[in-house]
Amino acid sequence: MLARAGEIALVTIDNGQDYTKPTFFGRAALESIERLLPELEDGDWAALVVTGKPFVFAAGADITQFPGATRELAIEGSRAGHELFGRIRALPYPTVAAINGACLGGGVELALHCDARTISTAVRHFACPECFLGILPAWGGTQLVPRLVGAEAAVKFVVENPMRQNRMLTGPQAFELGFADRLLEPAEFVDESLAFARELAANGANGANGDSLRDSHRDSHSVAEVIRKARARLDGQVHGAAPAPYRALELIEGALSGWTLEEGYRAEEEAVGDLLPGREAQASLYAFDLVERRAKNPPGKPSAEPRPIRKVGIVGAGLMAAQLATLVLRRLEVPVALRDVSDEALAGARESIEAELAEQVAKGRYDEGKARFLASLVSASTGYESFADCDLALEAVFEELEVKKQVFAELREHTRDGCVLATNTSSLSVAEMGADVGIHFFNPVAVLPLVELVRTAETDDETLATVWAFAEKLRKRPVLVADAPAFVVNRVLTRLMGVVLDALEHGTPPDEADEAILRLGLPMAPSVLLQIVGPRVANHVLETLHDAYPDRFPLSPTLANYAEGRDEIVVEENAPRSQDEILEAALDAVADEVHHLLEEGVVAEAADVDTALLLGAGWPFWLGGITKFLDQTGRSERMFGQPLAETGTAGAPTA
Repeated sequence: MLARAGEIALVTIDNGQDYTKPTFFGRAALESIERLLPELEDGDWAALVVTGKPFVFAAGADITQFPGATRELAIEGSRAGHELFGRIRALPYPTVAAINGACLGGGVELALHCDARTISTAVRHFACPECFLGILPAWGGTQLVPRLVGAEAAVKFVVENPMRQNRMLTGPQAFELGFADRLLEPAEFVDESLAFARELAANGANGANGDSLRDSHRDSHSVAEVIRKARARLDGQVHGAAPAPYRALELIEGALSGWTLEEGYRAEEEAVGDLLPGREAQASLYAFDLVERRAKNPPGKPSAEPRPIRKVGIVGAGLMAAQLATLVLRRLEVPVALRDVSDEALAGARESIEAELAEQVAKGRYDEGKARFLASLVSASTGYESFADCDLALEAVFEELEVKKQVFAELREHTRDGCVLATNTSSLSVAEMGADVGIHFFNPVAVLPLVELVRTAETDDETLATVWAFAEKLRKRPVLVADAPAFVVNRVLTRLMGVVLDALEHGTPPDEADEAILRLGLPMAPSVLLQIVGPRVANHVLETLHDAYPDRFPLSPTLANYAEGRDEIVVEENAPRSQDEILEAALDAVADEVHHLLEEGVVAEAADVDTALLLGAGWPFWLGGITKFLDQTGRSERMFGQPLAETGTAGAPTA
């Protein structure tokens, strides 16, 4: 949308919808830019200011057009952006991108084609997330970012931030790194951006003046060293499993090692032509759709009206219970009653909660008065007297079925009718322990977004709707699962860990076993995951699964040793496995277990397994969770005669 502000052209990027529907660059948007450009090229303008609708500058390319893209289509789309944005760059008067809100991907690249940029202090999302999606910035980002801010900042922005769970910069951070020329407050942001454009015009700037910036970061020796170190870090993180970030590093290096901008454009086009149709990018797009669209409006969500949650009781005072209490306080700001048999444990839990609230004060999220208020909402007791008026009681005691049975028997005596009785069990039968429903959180609670909502045969729609709403208010993403041993994530991970433990017990060095699994690009080695979960918990889950499925989950004497605090591997046969053998066995085991999950109806479809692994175990997008990878590589067809995505789930949990 073009408006005149005196002699300045003011262009607003606006899709005609409110701020909850960000503006993306699809075919229609690019055609709109093409129609606008002649007015900018032929008009008598002193300067151009480009800004966005409220809260949004531009959210990048429309990735809904990417699934199934061919090499030719990818190159065509990249070239179209280069040509259109290049015409903005070539305008004969000063151009300013006024970044007023979320600015991602193609939005950043459009801004970089302007001569200068202003950015609002209110901006919370400034990033090029393409490597996270298995592609790379292909409208000039890999060429213009390093020319503007240098090799180190470019590597961080284009490669490392996306590969660290898609980290983004705020407006002040972007300004500090040199992406913008002015950092402005939001109140008069557009007016001050227009004033800045007038200042550039008055000072004689005549547009197309980016060449001086492009010459400012060309120390080829230091660039080569920055890229070498970045590749080494990337090897340690993804082990070569994701091609996009490596290709992005090559393009950044080329940008600072003598390429013209046109040469860089052509290199970007070739790179995205290779990447976008590839397995990793297509799996990443599938994964992105799961966590950004499907998980926000998931199948199985009940239509019943949830009951209000005005007070929460938590049984237990260990690490998980304290994390849960803190999360409830921060998100719901309602009273929390803690109960444990140990006064010492209760004191420790309170101390942990207060320490976390103090950390929020230190980060500037709360003032001290707010932190004191939230801490005052916690009551702690060795009895159940504070549970009488709870709307939800959540059990978080040790994973022992008889203990949990006792807890729920006591809760039924001390809570009112209508109070939802929920368990945080990681593997045990929700129905057998006497709970109404399962709410399985993942550790660390504040970080991992998944909760597995476990529905039993007795869970009614109103109860499920209540815990679903509770989870969403905690800013978690629920996946509905049936009441089956270890549910989804722990069942898949335990099957994978079984292959690793078997390799160790046949004489394979631990480092070799770890490296075999890391070749998938998983976020951590099996040995590290085992320490985070805790050997006692892991062994308990294995025992639960062994009781249910002894053929698929054999007990491990090595894991039993770890659980008892003995760091001793029990070598049953000296027949070491190669990394290839371990990885093949692990993938077969995971595929087999996912197939069982689907056939048993533990989840409704393969996408639920993938969503759970993405959100609860941090599995990488370029695997698509896991079933996408297994289907893409033909393993599902070889093992089951059909893709996992087509496996029937007649017994899936329903709402």
